[in-house]
Amino acid sequence: MTDKKASLQIPGQESVEFPIYSGTIGPDVIDVRSLTSKGVFTFDPGFVSTAACESKITYIDGNNGILLHRGYPIDQLAEQSDYLETCYLLLYGELPNKEEKESFVETIRYHTMVHDQINNLFNGFRRDAHPMAIMCGVVGALSAFYHDSLDINDEKHREIAAFRLIAKIPTLAAMSYKYSVGQPFMYPDNNLDYAANFLHMMFGTPCEDSNVNPILAKAMDRIFLLHADHEQNASTSTVRLTGSTGANPFACIAAGIAALWGPSHGGANEAVLDMLEEIGDESRID
Repeated sequence: MTDKKASLQIPGQESVEFPIYSGTIGPDVIDVRSLTSKGVFTFDPGFVSTAACESKITYIDGNNGILLHRGYPIDQLAEQSDYLETCYLLLYGELPNKEEKESFVETIRYHTMVHDQINNLFNGFRRDAHPMAIMCGVVGALSAFYHDSLDINDEKHREIAAFRLIAKIPTLAAMSYKYSVGQPFMYPDNNLDYAANFLHMMFGTPCEDSNVNPILAKAMDRIFLLHADHEQNASTSTVRLTGSTGANPFACIAAGIAALWGPSHGGANEAVLDMLEEIGDESRID
């Protein structure tokens, strides 16, 4: 409950009051859900001034460089935590103790492989296909392989779907890259940690033992950690909107990947890489 109210004068009607709620951090919000009963509703293209849900997961203030996961500053997590520990934090609300983390890491390791028939799906794509096109298709295809644990109202089913996605997305991303360069797929090596395993699948070959540089693996882990969650951005909102229909969770994530592909979202990162490729060398910078 709140004592703070906002008043709105609608022409031809009495003044309407709406409750104002305060979050733990950030600006107050005006609850306008009852507005449609007055015969009007809000117009806010792009949700510039609209909060679509209540969340305890992430707070972001890009202008001031603030990103909090469950209240923990991202710089503290980057320095003192790792990606899978941050995944646990996002899923369960608290950082794990030693036993909880070991159990969670072991569970993710258990799910890193994908069904062998998925290998055949890649043959339907051109070798020069955009990797996001492949990821949309293959991640969506996971919904045809996992028919169990799909009751979105069942907390345990939601948890299993999250485990599978966290574990299998790096495997599929590495397979997409390997397919584009004509190299054989590499099976996950569960003796490696999460980031090192991804680099092993990306750049290893069956001809020789993988020798993943631990510095690069740490950098990769931090990249994963920094991208673990970015509040209600376009792709997150797309997944939530698709998921609100009760659709297969893998299909929902495929929809999110499609949104992430766009140049106004994750595609902006691709544009930066293209720019760096064009620059080529620091000697070409004024």
